[in-house]
Amino acid sequence: MGFRDRAFDLTICIQNGICAFAVDQRQLFREAIRVTRSGGLVMFSSYTPQFWEHRLEWFEIQSAHHLIGEINYQATGNGRIVCKDGFRATTADRRSFEKPAASLEVIPRVTEGDDSSLFCEFVVP
Repeated sequence: MGFRDRAFDLTICIQNGICAFAVDQRQLFREAIRVTRSGGLVMFSSYTPQFWEHRLEWFEIQSAHHLIGEINYQATGNGRIVCKDGFRATTADRRSFEKPAASLEVIPRVTEGDDSSLFCEFVVP
């Protein structure tokens, strides 16, 4: 990110941003920590498995409007949506949040909300 170090009190990466960017998740956490002041809060979110049908439907609508390629249903499943044009969307689980946080020595609080989203938040040391 093109922001200066410790620029924000709160850094948020929502709607499955942890999986949407083609970057290493540990690097994404590291960058969020870099731009958040000491004592500030970092938040990430992803979708839960219970939200799968809604999420797939949303991607089907995008595909029908040619915003993404045709969905490859043979490769799609288990939290992953694959399109024939190479587009991929995945989800993060509890471990996907805990592993990069632990390697960067922050303590994540991972919670689930309303059967649709998984949230990870931590305070920057």
